[in-house]
Amino acid sequence: MQTYVFAFGLPLSQAVFRKTARPFGDPLYLNFNYEEWGYIMLATVTASLLEGFGTTLQLFFLTLVFSLPLGLLVAFGSMSKWAPLRFLRHRIKEGSRLSALVRLRPISALVDVIVWVIRGTPLVLQLIVIYYGPGLLFDNNIWGSGDRGRVIATIAAFVINYSCYFSVIYRGGIEGVPAGQREAGEVLGMTKGQIFGRVTLLQMVKRVIPPMSNEIITLVKDTSLARVIAVTEVIKAGETYLKKGLIWPLFYTAVFYLVFVGLLTILFNYIERRLSYFK
Repeated sequence: MQTYVFAFGLPLSQAVFRKTARPFGDPLYLNFNYEEWGYIMLATVTASLLEGFGTTLQLFFLTLVFSLPLGLLVAFGSMSKWAPLRFLRHRIKEGSRLSALVRLRPISALVDVIVWVIRGTPLVLQLIVIYYGPGLLFDNNIWGSGDRGRVIATIAAFVINYSCYFSVIYRGGIEGVPAGQREAGEVLGMTKGQIFGRVTLLQMVKRVIPPMSNEIITLVKDTSLARVIAVTEVIKAGETYLKKGLIWPLFYTAVFYLVFVGLLTILFNYIERRLSYFK
């Protein structure tokens, strides 16, 4: 088997492999078998991408941990029927200009506006505003410096964005449960909390799993947007090799996404089968 050398310091696209008689330990050249060098390069790239994928998983799981319960709270806010001026409905004629104020539900209206803004603007724009905004407006970087601060800002942006999307799904699932079942719970003397926990919640979960799984899989891919504020997730890690003349590590990152999304798909299919008794 012939021995070749690899010239370190040159772009990989211009790297020269040739037979050599240079002694071992030369500062610019190192004897390598070409096949062995390929394995070493693959192992090095894989280790680098795994480190970046660890950041991707961190963004993914922390976003879910915070956005799933927050989305439910946002859904409750959008469904709020609290109208502070309702006591005036008997004193104002129906159809007058003031009758709209009587029906005004401020909490629901405010939440709906926030959800509309978040869903109507790009996530990458929200990420940039949340990370750079406090420093530019108040001259105070609330996220801190370094990689940790950028990761925290990314999680905050993702949680706000996905909690709004999840809230719409939750709301559709809750309103999809027949009203007759809630009324039956009231007849049995159950409180609103008991009706929600024992009647509405489980049926809501069955209805929201398909659209929720789609949003969660989208979140896996949206984590790549963190690179716009220099968070080194798996795509950013793959991009670093472009400067060295290698493009295949960037395509290699797709393997990580495909495997992880495949595992999530299997998990969601299993959950749907477990909840099939509601049919």
